[in-house]
Amino acid sequence: MSATPRNDITKQIETSGVVAILRAPSDTGLVQACHAMAAGGLRVAEVPLTTPNALQVISQIADELGDQVLIGVGSVIDTDAVKRSADAGARFIVSPTFKPEVIKASHDLGLPCLPGALTPTEIQNAWEAGGDIIKVFPAPRMGGAAYIRDLLAPLPHLKLMPTGGVTLDNVSDHFAAGAVCLGVGTSLLKLDLVQATDWPGLTGHARAFMAKVSSAKP
Repeated sequence: MSATPRNDITKQIETSGVVAILRAPSDTGLVQACHAMAAGGLRVAEVPLTTPNALQVISQIADELGDQVLIGVGSVIDTDAVKRSADAGARFIVSPTFKPEVIKASHDLGLPCLPGALTPTEIQNAWEAGGDIIKVFPAPRMGGAAYIRDLLAPLPHLKLMPTGGVTLDNVSDHFAAGAVCLGVGTSLLKLDLVQATDWPGLTGHARAFMAKVSSAKP
């Protein structure tokens, strides 16, 4: 069970405004990358299970940066993965799909669950099933920020995290549309900088990204 109440963890995610998605073809340098981005102001990140050695990366980040970065897991599609991820130190669960059993398994361990959904019906169903924040994915396929605005017009109670296609240039548009936070992958985790082990460069990029979020977030 998580020592921190689930609602408090969810609030940390909302307050941060960004969940950095540490998806990469290799785990090499990912922990150092998280250190570098934390130095630039990053406070919440997820490691998708599709990243090699994801659970080991989560465990190491939790050990080394647990007081600075709220670390979660992504690409979770079954209840066994929820348990394994929690055991590794994940503090929240993100899924590309909506499965009620994944939400329940997360909540049973005291962890927020951010299920993925796309259509209005899927999103509302995920919310009613207990999704703490709904990951709208893949948001760009439906028009990006404009789609978030369209969803919230009749469904203003939803907490939405658009994911996919979020860049420095459209951060403001997404928050203006009503998103509570943003799922951001390679436009924040610059893989060329990771491969070059340019940690100061990654810190500077994260600092610029987080400054934009801070100025744009209501």
